This record gives sequence, C-alpha cells and structure tokens, in this order.
Amino acid sequence: MSKGLCIVTGAARGIGAATAIKAAEDGWDVAVNYSRSQVEAEAVADKIRSLGRKAITVQGDMGVEADIISLFEQAEAELGPVKGLVTNAGTTGKITRVEAMTSAAMHDVMNLNVIGVMIACREAVKRMSTKNGGTGGAIVNLSSIAARIGAPGEFVHYAASKAAVDSWTWGLAQEVAAEGIRVNAVSPGMIDTEIHATAGDAKRIEKFGPTIRIGRAGQPEEMADAIIWLLSDKASYCVGTILMASGGR
Repeated sequence: MSKGLCIVTGAARGIGAATAIKAAEDGWDVAVNYSRSQVEAEAVADKIRSLGRKAITVQGDMGVEADIISLFEQAEAELGPVKGLVTNAGTTGKITRVEAMTSAAMHDVMNLNVIGVMIACREAVKRMSTKNGGTGGAIVNLSSIAARIGAPGEFVHYAASKAAVDSWTWGLAQEVAAEGIRVNAVSPGMIDTEIHATAGDAKRIEKFGPTIRIGRAGQPEEMADAIIWLLSDKASYCVGTILMASGGR
C-alpha cells in the first residue's frame, strides 16, 4: 500500500535522485522534479516504477514561483494528495571570495536555496495542514553544515542561504506541528556528488575528503537514508530537528 505522494525537488541527480529512489523503496509514490537533466530524471522515475511504485517527472525551476506551483498541481493531478516534500533543489554557486562575488550570484543562490524552499513549503502546508482540510504530512528541507562553518574562501553566500534554511525549518516546524505537519531538515557535510565540479573544483572531494574525521566524503545514499527516516513515522517525535550528517566535520 502506498504511503502517498512525495515530491522531491532536484531529483535527477545526487542526493535528490538517491532520495527519490529510497522513498519508493519505503513505499512512496514520487514526483521527480528536475530543471535541465531530463534523461537522468526519467531514469530515476523508471527505477521507481521498477520498485512497484508510481512516478512522474516534472520539469521546473525551483527558483521560479510559477514552476513550483505547477509542480504541485501536476504531481497531485497524477499521483494524489501530497503527503511528503523534500526540498533538495539547490546550488552552491561558483567558488569565489566575497570581494569577487557579484550581486547576481548572490541573488541566484538566495532565490533557489531560500525563496524557492519557502514557496515549496508554503504550497505543501496549504495542502497538508489539517487547518486547511488536509490530513497532515512531513517536510524535509536540505540544509548544509556550511551554515555552521561559513564556507570561507569558497561560498559564503551558500552558507548564509543554508543558515536561512535552518531558521526557516525551526520556525515553520513550530507553526504547523499542531496541524499534522512535521518539518525537519538534514544538514549534510561534504558529499560525493557533481555539485563540486559545477562549483568549479572537480578535485574537491579528492583533496578534502581524507581530512574529514571519518576519513572520507559521504555518499548520496547515506543522506537519503537520513531524509527518508525523517520523512517516516519512525521520526514521529522529531519537530524542527536539524539532523547533522557530516562524518564528524
């Protein structure tokens, strides 16, 4: 029996893809959101279907309000009421010191990582809240330990955006806990995904992975396990939790 619809943003690759697949393994039907990587998104959806769950792919830029609203509308039209949301879509921006950072780069990071997350959560609350006639649900936001360490010399703007996600997660969790919605977040450390190459340093994992206390970078599947746990009833008493998964970093 299905646990219902889970929307995973940025689910074509990396942590998002691993989360979408593990959600299916845990009994969810999944809306796989992607921005540009259609082929990869379709492969994720095919894997979900092979696990006996329903899946659709929905293209949309999670920094654009109209695309976020359309994602929810399309997903619910095909897979039923949303019961879970994972706001995984995000960007580090390019590696740069602050004095070389453009206002456009700052806006791009904040728009996707903060405003986009806020709008997606808003749309989920509209539908999930018992106050609004819903039956409850769970939201898991993706933060980062950058919120704590600041990412100096690399992407301080990204770190600031994830600190905002932490604050948003805590505040929203307090607001809707009595309305049947649990809101939590996972705060990954250095994870072995393509995001580092996109940021401008394809060797970042190789250079810094061994310096982490556990001796290596994390894998997307390890983050997915944490996300799916928070999404599940096994985390029924977690409200506003920021689950740090950083290998001791």
